[in-house]
Amino acid sequence: MELFRIKQDIPFMSYGRLTTAISLITFLLSIFFLAHKGLNMGVDFTGGTVMEIAYPQTADIAKIRSAIDSIGLSEASVQNFGTSRDVLIRLPVKKGVTSAQLSEEVLTVLKKDEASVQMRRIEFVGPQVGQELYENGAMALLLVSLGIMAYLAVRFEWRFAVAAIIANMHDVVIILGFFSFFQWEFNLTVLAAILAVLGYSVNESVVVFDRVRENFRKMRKASVPEVINNAITRTMSRTIITHAMTQTMVCSMLFFGGEVLHNFSLALTIGILFGIYSSVLVASPIVMWLGVSRENLIKVEPKQTADATP
Repeated sequence: MELFRIKQDIPFMSYGRLTTAISLITFLLSIFFLAHKGLNMGVDFTGGTVMEIAYPQTADIAKIRSAIDSIGLSEASVQNFGTSRDVLIRLPVKKGVTSAQLSEEVLTVLKKDEASVQMRRIEFVGPQVGQELYENGAMALLLVSLGIMAYLAVRFEWRFAVAAIIANMHDVVIILGFFSFFQWEFNLTVLAAILAVLGYSVNESVVVFDRVRENFRKMRKASVPEVINNAITRTMSRTIITHAMTQTMVCSMLFFGGEVLHNFSLALTIGILFGIYSSVLVASPIVMWLGVSRENLIKVEPKQTADATP
């Protein structure tokens, strides 16, 4: 489906040095913030106490946060869970205080404002469990990246696999850089969003790469930059429609999904925006600079010579 058709190819590859320079700068800045400030790890990774409480009426999240801050737990996370009357509270580990004591202290201060508040459940995530989740999450990220490289190397050629994984790692590092710079909480839902961005971004790269391979068969007299420019231009309508619809859905979660989905949708929003950029203006120039050619994608069959007749 095409909403519009661009008749003349846009010379994307002529701006390749500029676009990759911008990407390199943002990539290095993200690494700097990660090294300097680090990630604000959530309870899922650092360990802590998770409490689910219920109110008889709509819970006042701001008032609950203020009450918890008053007992020295400003790092606690408070959000609606399920309904507007159910609240999920994540408390970090506090030295010298057990999980039971900490939850009892929080419940006591909340009952001062609302005596009918009820404790639904309480869970404790130990630091060891959090460390295992962190290591398993990093392993999942690595395995997904290796799987993407293997898939693209088999379907296309190793140059495409290298370009795609560089572009995808560019997206991941920039998402982490945003979370590090603004110190947004990094938890399991954000990790899930990053894994989703990896798959989403590689899908766009595959669409462009497939058109590049097709163009090498059709545009036999065209140069490599011309082939890539045509591939990107011809897929722009599809790219705009797909990303606009996806971003609309993600933005609806970001603005109306509440605290539970906020960081998840925030990571997706950043990933989708930079995923479009990297798939078109990072992966494609890298493929060109790696020296892709028609011979890499199209096997030339040797000509059969007729047997000489006596």
